[in-house]
Amino acid sequence: MQMTGNTILITGGGSGIGAALAHRFHDLGNTVIIAGRRREALEEAIGDRANMHALVLDIEDPAAIKRFAAELVTRFPDTNVLINNAGIMRFEVLDKSRDLGDAEATITTNLLGPIRLTDALVEHLSARPNAAVVNVSSGLAFVPLVDTPTYSATKAAIHSYTQSLRAALDGTIEVIELAPPAVQTELTPGQSNREGYLPLDAFIDEVMSLFSKDPTPAEILVERVGFLRKAEAENRFDQTFAAINDFARKARETKA
Repeated sequence: MQMTGNTILITGGGSGIGAALAHRFHDLGNTVIIAGRRREALEEAIGDRANMHALVLDIEDPAAIKRFAAELVTRFPDTNVLINNAGIMRFEVLDKSRDLGDAEATITTNLLGPIRLTDALVEHLSARPNAAVVNVSSGLAFVPLVDTPTYSATKAAIHSYTQSLRAALDGTIEVIELAPPAVQTELTPGQSNREGYLPLDAFIDEVMSLFSKDPTPAEILVERVGFLRKAEAENRFDQTFAAINDFARKARETKA
């Protein structure tokens, strides 16, 4: 992936990993457009940075995605990189019947959102030089958390979808998967200060180093996420599943 001279769209760019990626790519001389539901958060993430722009996007609304894509290519016709980063993580209880609103919202945001936005922009991107799509999955795509089952399932689906997309767009658009481990962001309440989670700055430092490799890896995997990514291949899935679920439970209890 070309590291400078791009026009980059990052969804979920108002906070966390999305905002950190936006700042780092902007620092390299790229034009960056960040998208999300709340304009205030987007404007705060931009601050006084020139050549960084905010567009409001409701990733749950198919019609809004189409309107957004039309506005994007009109206002920023040089857009050649899409980073599908927007996502939500909700805790769920599986041992009794419940309102499935959280599960449905997670599927809509984390899975259908990237699929719909990529579909809306794929023909435009195909015509741009140095085009790329980056899909943000998770280490939980490979070893799930019991308490966030739908989130984990959507990230597993994004991993699978990205593999198919990469093959379908080979030679036209570079397709990259970014799979974070547990990072200190506000993806869930209190997570930004949770002990044992990777500090955001350290995560982004390693991510940008991996992006800058030539050729760019098809999967951007910081060292810490390898424990999850390689669990099945190394025949230790069951042990890893037990370990990360125990770790996550204790980390949340410590902050409770």
